[in-house]
Formats: sequence, structure tokens, C-alpha cells
Amino acid sequence: MRAKVRKATAVSARWLHVYLSMVSFGVVLFFAATGLTLNHPDWFAKQSRTIESHGAMSSDLLNSKDASGADKLGVVEKLRAADHVQGAVSDFRVDDSQVSVSFKAPGYTADAFIDRATGKYDLTVVKSGFVAVMNDLHKGRDAGKVWAGVIDASAILLVLVSLTGLVLIWFVYKRRVSGLILAGVGTLIIWWMAKAFVP
Repeated sequence: MRAKVRKATAVSARWLHVYLSMVSFGVVLFFAATGLTLNHPDWFAKQSRTIESHGAMSSDLLNSKDASGADKLGVVEKLRAADHVQGAVSDFRVDDSQVSVSFKAPGYTADAFIDRATGKYDLTVVKSGFVAVMNDLHKGRDAGKVWAGVIDASAILLVLVSLTGLVLIWFVYKRRVSGLILAGVGTLIIWWMAKAFVP
């Protein structure tokens, strides 16, 4: 009975490890590559582009009966239609003379400053390039709740891959001791480096 349980456990662990590894291949590659680029943002600094533009919108949008004093949806949609602004609205402020709107997405920011009296506005868009987009996705910055869920699912996948690998080493008798020693040494090295070199 014990032998059957051991065999079933080994087979299940091997099956899970292989297929979880394949499913998470893209995840491992993505987070490994962006981990490197995050440590060296200066390598890709020249990819950033700043675009400035100007326009005008109806003063009705800026002086509505809305509680904020401006038609938020109308202002945002006008900027999206006229200037192809992307991202989610991260800030919308109204004062006596001006409306300011900020948009954010991975590797992207847009800030509009609108004169309430004339409707004229100045818009500054910063596009930081493909690598910056990937870096922000790695961190989950300005990527929304769905992407945050993707990061959580990826983390769970990687934990399962690690644990099934640890279970498998128990069934590789000739490599069990050396494998566990190496796992322990690797863990201790990471712990020591964190204690010794992280301020």
C-alpha cells in the first residue's frame, strides 16, 4: 500500500511539475527578463518621448452644473477623441480658473491643463517605450485590477512549480541528498546576500 502511495505521489508530482512548468514558461521568461531591465533603466532611457500639443474645448464642459463644476466624462472623452489620449484617469481636479486631468498606463502618462474661461488646453504626453511598458507590467503599475490578478496567478503558478520540484527530488534517490543540499545552499546564499548587501 505504501509503495502504491509513493508511486502515485511521484507520478502526480512529475505530471504537475512538467505541465505547470510549460504553462508558466512565458511567465518565468517575462518576469526574468523584466527583472533584468528593471535593474538597468538607464539602458533604455533614450526610448522615452515627450509630445506636447494644444487644443480647445467647449466652455460648457468646463462650467457644468455637475457637483465638481465640470463635466468630467465630457472632458475626458473630448481629450480621448481629439488627442487619442490613452490610459485610465488617475486625477481630475477643478479650481476656479483651471481643470487638470492626468491619465496613466504602463509606460505612459498624459497631463492636460485646461483654462476654464477660454477652453484652451495644453497637453503633455510622455511615452516611455516598449521596455518601460514591460517594466511597469512587471510591477503592476497603472495596469488595472485584471493585470493585478494575472500577477497573483503567476505567483501561485511559480510557487506550485517550485513545490512540485521539491517533491520530485525526494523520488530521485541518487540525487536526493545533493539536490536538497544545493536547494538549502542556494536559499542561504540569497538570505546572506540580502542581509549583507541590502541597506
